[in-house]
Amino acid sequence: MIKNPRRYHITTFGCQMNKADSERMAGILEEMGFQYSEDPNNADLILFNTCTIRENAEQKVYSYLGRQAERKRRQPDLTLIVAGCVAQQEGEALLRRVPELDLIIGPQHANRLKDLLEQVFEGNQVVATEPIHIIEDITKPRRESKVTAWVNVIYGCNERCTYCVVPFVRGREQSRTPEAIRAEMEELGRQGYKEVTLLGQNIDAYGRDLPGVTPEGRHLHTFTDLLYFVHDVAGIERIRFATSHPRYFTERLIRACAELPKVCEHFHIPFQSGDNDILKAMGRGYTQEKYRRIIEKIRSYMPDASLSTDVIVGFPGETEEQFENTLRLVEDIGFDLVNTAAYSPRPGTPAALWENQISDEVKADRLQRLNDLVKKKAAERSQRYMGRIEEILVEDCNPKDPTQVMGRTRGNRLTFFKGDINVLRGEIVAVKITEVRPFSLNAQMVER
Repeated sequence: MIKNPRRYHITTFGCQMNKADSERMAGILEEMGFQYSEDPNNADLILFNTCTIRENAEQKVYSYLGRQAERKRRQPDLTLIVAGCVAQQEGEALLRRVPELDLIIGPQHANRLKDLLEQVFEGNQVVATEPIHIIEDITKPRRESKVTAWVNVIYGCNERCTYCVVPFVRGREQSRTPEAIRAEMEELGRQGYKEVTLLGQNIDAYGRDLPGVTPEGRHLHTFTDLLYFVHDVAGIERIRFATSHPRYFTERLIRACAELPKVCEHFHIPFQSGDNDILKAMGRGYTQEKYRRIIEKIRSYMPDASLSTDVIVGFPGETEEQFENTLRLVEDIGFDLVNTAAYSPRPGTPAALWENQISDEVKADRLQRLNDLVKKKAAERSQRYMGRIEEILVEDCNPKDPTQVMGRTRGNRLTFFKGDINVLRGEIVAVKITEVRPFSLNAQMVER
């Protein structure tokens, strides 16, 4: 179909889900005969896989897009694509803003990239944002890593958090079948991958839309069932998952993580606010007391488990006292990692229209205070690693020091130590921790 090898470049913004989508789209392009170009300016096809969770991410897309649109005016053969959440949110409005675009493709259509591009090459401008049933994923992703891989288990989200645009741009929940997920993991195991991260916008919702219930009325397919079903895939040594929702997080899932040796003791469970009234306004469906009980339960099964979370400050109407409840929760729990953000109004979400918006100055002040506390608590959590023997799955070379390799503990803490990447890539290595920092560790290899 493509006479000379054309070159493509993908720029990815946003979450792990977007990174997984980009890898799948890169796989499709390579099957079509495109070759990857490191430099976007040497590429014949540019794809921006976009994020709309916060306004600054969206603005960044437009500045990148402007530069390439200008190039297209000089090189009409350049193919310009916007994929992902901004594409879904803006749809045809994007064409009015950037008429040079050839293809606008929402997240649900990532697997259809080949068909859509064929329409483009016939001379059409194409917008693919209508809701569809996601076709089972038979593409071969061009994976960034040779050691760790993303595997989507559920697309979309049925929640209606008042600040979040994800359900509008990624559509309703659609679970993949356990058999399809296991088949993808088996293929990864055969290719030498050692670690898989199972991905879902709300992974605890997995299986609710699949047919079948037990006589007691329980769904036949839950995320916990899926973990038991895929746990023994040959070659896969570690299994992680994200993102969990406190409303649906069960003791049964915690028990499975404790029982299954390959599942890493690392939980990413966003709490967003430590104040019950703000949680209610956000539409989150749980209280801070319930969140604390989940953490207590995790620690009763796995005392050393790593915990990461997401927090929003400056949500409409948040008082100083309510913000201090968030600080208290961070102080009391002691997370290993916290992704923090100031509230950003998103188009089409209820909270964006409320009149009780918080000023940028107050948001910036609260974010700074929260970040200071997060760093302090992460440094305290790091202390427990000092002098310990940890197992590290070696992923890559330290970009700042070629004599060092880097990988992660089971608890997801980035760790650096001396070693030859050509020998150690993909190996699980025992190391002794020699230096601790808030978000990373230094170590040296030890004989087992």
